Amino acid sequence: MQWIPRSRAGICAGLLLTLTSLAAVGLMANSRYSFFSTTQLPDLATNSSSSVSPVEVLPVILEAEASGETQSPSTPPALESAPHELAAAGVLRPMPFAPSPDRFSLHKMGNGRGPTLLVVGGIQGDEPGGFSAASLLLSHYTIQAGSVWVVPDLNYASILERNRGIFGDMNRKFAALDATDPEYSKVTLLKSVLQDEEIDLVLNLHDGSGFYRPTWENALQNPNRWGQSVIIDQEELPGTQFSALGRMAGRVEADVNNALLAPEHRYHTRNTNTRTGDKEMEKSLSYFAVCNGKPAFGIEASKEFTTEYRSYYHVLAIESFMRQMGIRFTRNFPLTPAGVLAALNSDLALTVYEGKVMLPLEDVRPSLAKVPFKKGERPTTRATKPLLSLVPEKELWRVAYGNRTLTRLSPVFMDFDDSLQHIELVIDGKAMSARPGNMVIVNSSLMIKDIAGYRVNAIGAQKEKRGTEAGVELTKNDFIPRFSVDKSGKTYRVELYKGNAFAGMILVRFDAAM
Repeated sequence: MQWIPRSRAGICAGLLLTLTSLAAVGLMANSRYSFFSTTQLPDLATNSSSSVSPVEVLPVILEAEASGETQSPSTPPALESAPHELAAAGVLRPMPFAPSPDRFSLHKMGNGRGPTLLVVGGIQGDEPGGFSAASLLLSHYTIQAGSVWVVPDLNYASILERNRGIFGDMNRKFAALDATDPEYSKVTLLKSVLQDEEIDLVLNLHDGSGFYRPTWENALQNPNRWGQSVIIDQEELPGTQFSALGRMAGRVEADVNNALLAPEHRYHTRNTNTRTGDKEMEKSLSYFAVCNGKPAFGIEASKEFTTEYRSYYHVLAIESFMRQMGIRFTRNFPLTPAGVLAALNSDLALTVYEGKVMLPLEDVRPSLAKVPFKKGERPTTRATKPLLSLVPEKELWRVAYGNRTLTRLSPVFMDFDDSLQHIELVIDGKAMSARPGNMVIVNSSLMIKDIAGYRVNAIGAQKEKRGTEAGVELTKNDFIPRFSVDKSGKTYRVELYKGNAFAGMILVRFDAAM
């Protein structure tokens, strides 16, 4: 398919967004609604990466010049000095993500040449199939030709609350919205993204009730249901590169139906014929996009499914659209519900305070006690996945992954000391060096060498000598299992202090198989 430059023509009078003064839409330099513009993401096969700074969009997205043909999420420069490697066994992935309930993030994948697809997840916070599928694009895909832009966390505050919309249904705010609405700035900023001249096609990911059917079959399968459908507002959008909306939707329908897990999961196209009087759909994101000359589709997976089944069907639909647009990609997990679930639950880790505290989360305990927090400062986090964050909850901090809770941290507030750069240690008889925030893999024994002015506290071990566990050989049997970070009882915190100030930690993972 030959790529054709985009049409800038608006289609629906009265719905075009006019960007007048930035002050009028609340997008001054102190705007909370910022984006990450990333043009080089780590190669999923090699873990190599090149970084681009996160930038605020006010209202035009600024991006660094793309280099190379392959791009996926980048690590901002602030993380380059933050330690994430395994001192004894390989390298952990970069942590480029920092979601926040106060903003949404925009990530750019691809080389900037050829057609561009925008995928929006999380417009409604109780639809995990959609925002999980958007997340998978960022963490498990490489774009080889064309570009994919992803907003995985549009309504992150509602995602955290497992709520359709804590300020009402955001997908009904794109026709007209009072400036006093709490989401006015966020919706207005997304409108400017939707109108970006680089975008050729828009997908809005949803989880819908039941199973859409053109005719009544039963209470779950009928024309009033939304699940298992690709939604168009009209059959054609003349003057655009991908003008045959109905035909494209039909191709998606056929592709999904060729990979059904059960006959009753059958996918259908639903044309709402919005311009003929569908007052609710006139307020939607997709119709705003169509009215501004952007082919747009709603993608609905059934809420009757668990998250991995919903995301499986979403991914089938997204990949069909990418193929139709001529966007080439690779995916590093098998496209099955089990493969989707494994991908969603893999490589979960969070760093706090620029890597000084690092938490692996795949097998984390439901709660972790006495975690060092900096006195008088809100914790800053980075994560391996775009929906992974730290959320205050009364006296605790909740580690949230989408609308799931992975663990809760009980903080101990203290001063921090930043002078410690390296930790000398002996692992299984071999001298090694690690930095605060490293995880080290130990077969049989570990010893932290004495560092003048610092004391070592191995959490859960009881082998102190002279008030420190520096210079003491530690084995797995020296640790009390209930103090482990993980439910398997293999990973433990070893913390270092300068006086009463926290200087950093390493994680010790005992693995006899290494």
